[in-house]
Amino acid sequence: MTARLLDGVAMGRAIRQEVAQDVARLAQVGIKPGLAVVLVGEDPASQVYVRSKGKACEEAGMHSVTIRLPATTTQAELLATIDKLNADPAIHGMLVQLPLPKAMNSEQVLRRIDPRKDVDGFHPENVGKLVTGDPTAFRPATPYGVQQMLIRSGVETKGAHAVIIGRSNIVGKPMANLLIQQGPGGDATVTVCHSRTRDLPAIARQADILIAAIGKAEFVTADMVRPGAVVIDVGINRVDDPTKEKGYRLCGDVAFEPVAAIASAITPVPGGVGPMTIAMLLKNTLQAAELTRAG
Repeated sequence: MTARLLDGVAMGRAIRQEVAQDVARLAQVGIKPGLAVVLVGEDPASQVYVRSKGKACEEAGMHSVTIRLPATTTQAELLATIDKLNADPAIHGMLVQLPLPKAMNSEQVLRRIDPRKDVDGFHPENVGKLVTGDPTAFRPATPYGVQQMLIRSGVETKGAHAVIIGRSNIVGKPMANLLIQQGPGGDATVTVCHSRTRDLPAIARQADILIAAIGKAEFVTADMVRPGAVVIDVGINRVDDPTKEKGYRLCGDVAFEPVAAIASAITPVPGGVGPMTIAMLLKNTLQAAELTRAG
């Protein structure tokens, strides 16, 4: 069996085009969705990601603001920046790029963002809405993107056993909450595995849909995957590779080649979940602008 490749680049592009059409529709009534991204420090990966977000916003016809603060920024200064963005009517969505410098209290920062502008979906109010199935919740972009991949690829989640490896607040937990909700991309039976799970490989082998989000390079091997399973690789890791010009290569949390030989469908890294994350962030910003219009 050779797995069908789930192309996040193509799906992400399609969603961004849909968003652009809706942005043009809002422009007719004088609303231009605005997204602000706050970056603290010089983390190279974060800088690349933030540039990608800004470019995607502009291509969709959105208002984009990027605020870069030095690593020496104090907690109080960052909170003051968030307060200004909370009060800015041109900004409908806002996010603070993680990780923050170690001296900062990330939880306090995330709680300071107006829940109505929290397009990352990390504020406790939006977390609670997601758990209860409130349609006004902002869904964290990465798990939201995974759910859209499943829907748009025709992967049936209703009644399926989905196993998620990883229990982070950013991916694992919200992914579980999305998959158990009623409706398209939901109605699954969900198991969440983590570092304390006993016999994790045996549980992984029970999955109809296996989602790896543990942050360990090529952690999921072929012996952990049931033949015919759908495998979604959320991880992105940099591993040394002297055969590459840069001296490293990017890989996911799944050993791609051996797993692709037995899975029915699989996401590549790069080119899988990553492009979907940015697309769904734009979708959330559009939702924030529409909620503002609704009152």
